[in-house]
Amino acid sequence: MKVLIIGGSGFLGTELVRRATAAGRETAATYCSRPGGTAGASWYRLDLRSPGHVEELLAAVAPSAVIDATSGGSDWAVTAEGSIRVAMAATRRGCRLVHVSSDAVFSGSRIHYDETCLPDPVTPYGAAKATAETAVRILAPAAAVARTSLIIGHGGSVHEHLVHALAAGTRDGALFTDDIRCPVHVEDLASALLELALSDRAGMFHLAGADALSRHELGVLIARRDGLDAARLPAGRRADALMPGAIDVRLDSSATQERVRTRLRGAREFLHVQ
Repeated sequence: MKVLIIGGSGFLGTELVRRATAAGRETAATYCSRPGGTAGASWYRLDLRSPGHVEELLAAVAPSAVIDATSGGSDWAVTAEGSIRVAMAATRRGCRLVHVSSDAVFSGSRIHYDETCLPDPVTPYGAAKATAETAVRILAPAAAVARTSLIIGHGGSVHEHLVHALAAGTRDGALFTDDIRCPVHVEDLASALLELALSDRAGMFHLAGADALSRHELGVLIARRDGLDAARLPAGRRADALMPGAIDVRLDSSATQERVRTRLRGAREFLHVQ
């Protein structure tokens, strides 16, 4: 089976490419500005904003499965329209599709969200992600749509970089004590996504960690793991900062965990310091 990973040069995409090639899968991956460094994969530049580019790429690569791990932020042309183009092209070519969505599709008004909950975004990024996942479910009903949360790795994630910068005093800001998410390890997430890609399971999946933590609590765990002084991490409240976006969003992944073999560890486990 040939796997195409869209967004292969990103943080999650890099782990997907690494795992797919290590498993002996024929792997193709896309990039926007420069290809990733994983050996054994074929790299293709892709502009998701170009209407015909996705179709041309799938025709050239001829993958059996496509994992759309695009990270276009609040850029509507990439995150919403680009993902829709991927779904349309994959459906026309009969490719298995796994689309990666986000907990940003929720407002936080109900705090706890399982796979049956409908999107109610409150930010441009959340709206783009909600539009994409809704379109995918209509255009490609056999696809798997996987919502996830904060992605943590071995020092390479955005949040881990932020913790190091705040601890070093090279960046202003604070880690919010009231901003709650369910962080997931990039290895667990990539493993579960590849498992879905190699299956025929359809519908909505939640791939988030088992622990609900504030960004400050998560930062403290990262600091302790990395030997930083956690006391140097500034704390604040998102509610006081008047920033847009959901405050408390906890993805319930229990139903998904019964359908996938990959165990989704909580942050207290994967960041545990002996």
